[in-house]
Amino acid sequence: MRKPVSRLLSVTMLTGALVTGGPAIASADPAPATAAASVGSLDVEIGDEHVVTGELAPCDVDGPLTAKTQGGATGDFARFGGGDSNCGRTGAVAVAEASGRRFETTLLKRFGGPVIKVRTFMAKCSTTKDGSLGYIEFGDVTGFTLPENIPQNYRLTIAGGKGGTALASLTVNETVTPTPPDGSLVTHMLHIKLFPQGGGPAKGDIYLGTARCDPYGKKQP
Repeated sequence: MRKPVSRLLSVTMLTGALVTGGPAIASADPAPATAAASVGSLDVEIGDEHVVTGELAPCDVDGPLTAKTQGGATGDFARFGGGDSNCGRTGAVAVAEASGRRFETTLLKRFGGPVIKVRTFMAKCSTTKDGSLGYIEFGDVTGFTLPENIPQNYRLTIAGGKGGTALASLTVNETVTPTPPDGSLVTHMLHIKLFPQGGGPAKGDIYLGTARCDPYGKKQP
């Protein structure tokens, strides 16, 4: 029997104090809200081998609005199935969504760890007038176990490295916000970080399903 798809929501909002604090500043109309998404990305280094995919099938509300990837192997580190992304604006609201399927990495197996698989996954975000909402979905997973209720930034460790070091850390429903908060948000369905304590035979990061939103538009340098 197939397991149900899990759905999780993340929220980032500016507090009233942050919105109203400080002197009023006269300015032109604020920049339109922005949003972008991608199916995933990989940046992994083992010995002399270094593989970087960049963002897979990236979309942006300022274009391209849609993108697709047929997937494929990234060296002998991982394999992404197909996926697509969609971005757009509805009035003042910006929305971005990316979904993929049949991800697998055997990278940890060479160090005595599990094969990690995610059958389906999705990350989505949308802006509000003073913040952002993040949302993820995922289907069956293999190689790690998740509780029934998963909070934001739920992290687990894949043990098994020499000297008690961790082979990897896995963060599900990862939510990244700036400090101090400005209403923007980045959501990753899954973030795999290799040998997070450092000093291991491999290093790098793998992301599945990324969506980023900012209600106040791109920041000026």
